[in-house]
Amino acid sequence: MTETKIRTRPAALNLTERAEARIAELMAKAPEGTIGVKLSTPRRGCSGLAYSVDYVREAAPFDEKIETPGGTFYVDGASVLYLVGSTMDWVEDDFAAGFTFENPNAKGACGCGESFTV
Repeated sequence: MTETKIRTRPAALNLTERAEARIAELMAKAPEGTIGVKLSTPRRGCSGLAYSVDYVREAAPFDEKIETPGGTFYVDGASVLYLVGSTMDWVEDDFAAGFTFENPNAKGACGCGESFTV
């Protein structure tokens, strides 16, 4: 009898400790009824896709669910294909603050860094 090996699926997204801490801060001040924070990749910008992080009140059937110490983080089911293997971080300096993404699937980005293409 041949044994079937099951390959582990790569994480839809890796979160740094700073990203998890920021999710905890967002959840601490989230509007009532919020169940988590969700990342999606809507079509916009000059390169085609952008990263969007928003509060979410209900999970969609195909959303990836990532439990963090500060709350639940969701990845939009339609966006997972564009994000597999990516790392999300939170960066703050004297002039700006925001989530950053290291995405091995991105083939290019616009000059301002607001959108990407796969």
